[in-house]
Amino acid sequence: MKHNEFGQPIGDPVPGWTPRPRPPRTPMVGRYCRVEPLDISRHAAELHAANADAADHRRWTYLNADGFDSADAYRQWLAQMSAANDTLFHAIVDSLSNHAVGVAAYLRIDPVNGAIEVGHINYSSRLQQTRAATEAMFLMMRRAFDELGYRRYEWKCDSLNEPSRRAAARLGFQFEGIFRQAVVYKDRNRDTAWFSILDGEWPAIRRAFELWLAPDNFDAAGHQHHPLAELIASARA
Repeated sequence: MKHNEFGQPIGDPVPGWTPRPRPPRTPMVGRYCRVEPLDISRHAAELHAANADAADHRRWTYLNADGFDSADAYRQWLAQMSAANDTLFHAIVDSLSNHAVGVAAYLRIDPVNGAIEVGHINYSSRLQQTRAATEAMFLMMRRAFDELGYRRYEWKCDSLNEPSRRAAARLGFQFEGIFRQAVVYKDRNRDTAWFSILDGEWPAIRRAFELWLAPDNFDAAGHQHHPLAELIASARA
């Protein structure tokens, strides 16, 4: 631990730090998917059709909308959400079908301190539990850390949203705690669970993702040989 001239503990130095660039509006291309800046005219209809596969709107429970029965209403919502200055929405496009099947965004973008959050994640049933679903998160992490040099990558969710909390843990995020009564949405309270990955943790996590996404990690039926969480734990060790 470092101390100043008065004997007080202080944080570690960050020599040569400069503000980071904002994320560019360019695609991130992987083996199984393409993550590209949202274009309402190209993506909205495909995303609405993919979401319509679900029998109900339960995947919207912890998002700030309740699902959309019409493509026009969904288009208007997407346009409103993606207009925020500190939010950059992306469509996740499946490489095989070439159709948009999910959404994720960078938000709370803080170039001065090198912190950025991934959120507004909404995967249709066509994307859930696929290699593309995991690869999309990897591509967004890789841009934040390797391309842009951010120090901190955040994930936040309703503390009651167990699927989101499990996903954060599987993807290598560290749980940091609960912000109580952090948000009011849909006329109800949200205690927010915070998770993060730091730049010093990223090399081990990146290597685990690369091993998991490699074709030889899957058998002929598409079953994984090594779970991602296992690979991340091994890489960290």
